Amino acid sequence: MLLTNATLATLIGPERYGLIENGAVAVEGERIVWVGKADEIPAEYRAQEARNLEGRLVTPALIDCHTHIVFGGHRAREFEMRLEGASYEAIARAGGGIVSTVTSTRAADEKSLLTDALKRADALIAEGATTIEVKSGYGLDQETELRMLRVARAIGRKRKVRIKTTFLGAHAIPAEYAGRADTYIDEVVIPTMHAANAEGLVDAVDGFCEGIAFSPDQIARVFDAAKAMGLPVKLHAEQLSWLGGTALAARNGALSADHVEYATADDAKAMAAAGTVAVLLPGAFYTLRETRMPPVAAFREAGVPMALATDCNPGSSPVTSLLLTMNMGCTLFRLTPEEALRGVTVNAARALGLDDCGVIAPGKRADLAIWEVADPSELSYRIGFNPIHARIFGGTE
Repeated sequence: MLLTNATLATLIGPERYGLIENGAVAVEGERIVWVGKADEIPAEYRAQEARNLEGRLVTPALIDCHTHIVFGGHRAREFEMRLEGASYEAIARAGGGIVSTVTSTRAADEKSLLTDALKRADALIAEGATTIEVKSGYGLDQETELRMLRVARAIGRKRKVRIKTTFLGAHAIPAEYAGRADTYIDEVVIPTMHAANAEGLVDAVDGFCEGIAFSPDQIARVFDAAKAMGLPVKLHAEQLSWLGGTALAARNGALSADHVEYATADDAKAMAAAGTVAVLLPGAFYTLRETRMPPVAAFREAGVPMALATDCNPGSSPVTSLLLTMNMGCTLFRLTPEEALRGVTVNAARALGLDDCGVIAPGKRADLAIWEVADPSELSYRIGFNPIHARIFGGTE
């Protein structure tokens, strides 16, 4: 494959978006083999039949690095309750929130979970996504957690998309373990992690460090078990309050700390030193009508890579659009359009521990998105508009 007459947003180098005007990309198999100006195409690639993109924009394909797209049921009534004045925390403590989705997910079989998850995955794919992270965490028992992870793997077999799975057994405390969080970790979380790892179902381990979920000390035990199995870790941290979860994530060399609205400047410095990515989730901020913004200025100053993701889930972020997420990242969190695009490409790849995608460069996977726009900033600027022209996954459409 040889793509010519394109505007390339390579995201390589210090220039704006790493732009190459009148650019070309040569692909062999699943990999990019050459990138540059169209009038400098090496002789060995000129013999290929060229595809003239007529000036269209080409970016790395999009990456959603934080989703919960496998679940049963919905929580539309809770959306109403929040509008009637109930807080997210109050709903959770009354038996709603994550625990209510657990009931629906436990009752759903593998086929129905997959059918619904594919609809959500298709929405992301339709906007140029080629990599999607999928978390468990709505089973909170071994049988359902493993079922969720099997469904996540099945998405990658049913669609041309790369799936990275994350075990999130430490998402909430199920009703049968109320008041016994440590026992739940011992009897369910750690044994299920072992079972999932033995079955090849897990790529990383996550937890929810929050007053309505697990303490830093409890999450530390989960992290210790994950690291003993050689699994990387990440963490939902500092979303509703400050508990020290972000610092815990950094101390454990976490791939990412996600949400992080209550993170501090010191947390940012610790993340930068550890190479931990800040995954910003404006969909949850918007849906919950939060007012505490993540410390974007501190992340910039410390040099923390910032990723963006949908956080697609049935309660706090029913979002299946990375393009909308980019717009919200700019309008709500004051990211620049370039930061937003990097947030759903190169920095999202880093948040998943991937180094073979997220930029347009020789040796990287040929995961590309071709857009009907003139400038990369249009991807964040428009609302409710999908300008995708074509999506290339591993060198094929």
